[in-house]
Amino acid sequence: MIANNLLSQTIVPLRTSDTGEDALSVMSDFYVKHLPIVNNTELLGLISEDDILDHDVEEAVGSYKLSINRPYVKSSDHLYEVLRLVSDYQLTTIPVVNNEKEYLGLISQEDLLRFFASIGSFKEPGSIIVLEMGKRDYSLAQLARIVESENSVILSSFITSTIDSTLIDVTLKINRPEIQRIIASFERFDLQVKASFQEAAYFDSLRDRYDSLMSYLNV
Repeated sequence: MIANNLLSQTIVPLRTSDTGEDALSVMSDFYVKHLPIVNNTELLGLISEDDILDHDVEEAVGSYKLSINRPYVKSSDHLYEVLRLVSDYQLTTIPVVNNEKEYLGLISQEDLLRFFASIGSFKEPGSIIVLEMGKRDYSLAQLARIVESENSVILSSFITSTIDSTLIDVTLKINRPEIQRIIASFERFDLQVKASFQEAAYFDSLRDRYDSLMSYLNV
């Protein structure tokens, strides 16, 4: 998945002649706190809600001094690069440009959330297992062998870690609703099972929260 496939179909950029009041109105309509400023196809910068509130809202945004450098992704950049920049700059939207750095569109947090909610591993039935282990002990191949020995498959996985810790949490989505045998196998290999969630209880809750959020965003 690349940035070009995630472009928003609804949010338009600001022009230099738009006022701060115009920008705040757009931000309110789409529940975002950042918008790109564009001159024809040139990306001039990314304005934040705080930038606007620090200036006269009746002035044109083209006259504002922006607090954020020009963060952007190229249309060919991978989803992980999009997520990295959104996280690093704590953005609610990020501009997308082509190889000539011409503005193509933007990606919003809602676009990212919709994508992750629609991927196959989320929709597939199964369960969640969270393992805690040392960073040096992590081997996805070993974890996959243990799961496959119980006639199951890892549908997806991700790692959660902190800089000041030698431990990581490894979250696995397994394709089976019953995972007691898999948990027992992990424990036989001295792997610490930190948490587990049956799909019926866990994913119904996640879907309810997602549906509620989408309903809120579409108000």
